[in-house]
Amino acid sequence: MTMNSKRLLSSLISFSKFSSNSEADAFKIGDILRQTRVFTNADVVEYSKVSYDSNPLHFDTQCAQNAGFPDRIVHGMLVASLFPRIISSHFPGAVYVSQSLQFKQPVYIGEEIIGEVQAINVRELRKKHLVKFSTRCLKDGDILVLDGEATAILPTTTIELQRSKEWQ
Repeated sequence: MTMNSKRLLSSLISFSKFSSNSEADAFKIGDILRQTRVFTNADVVEYSKVSYDSNPLHFDTQCAQNAGFPDRIVHGMLVASLFPRIISSHFPGAVYVSQSLQFKQPVYIGEEIIGEVQAINVRELRKKHLVKFSTRCLKDGDILVLDGEATAILPTTTIELQRSKEWQ
């Protein structure tokens, strides 16, 4: 099984409770959506190009080691990009309204990261739904690397399995 197949299978397993469109499967407080991602050197290079963030901590091992890291680190905002992706891939048409972030641990190239969003408040707003999420990223199964909260306006609370192309 390829890495992409494993990631897709992992995503499908995480979302299996939402596989039908019944009212019982509506997204509600306490529900969690997860996605696994391994950030590559190519991801770091491409993110640097669009963000103009060329901090040597991301490209130069010696610089990273001088700063106290064992190796180059992934841009924190690149890791945080998991959150809007998780939300929009399950609620097409969602509008990302806000995000707060607290970076807890570095993420290194090649580490498997689990991004998670959990609904902590859902309220109806003019035929749409304003949802506040607890957001976090973990590595090695349970090490918290990123923590925060996000708010999004969802067109519906009925979840869809991922329709967008899996990140390569």
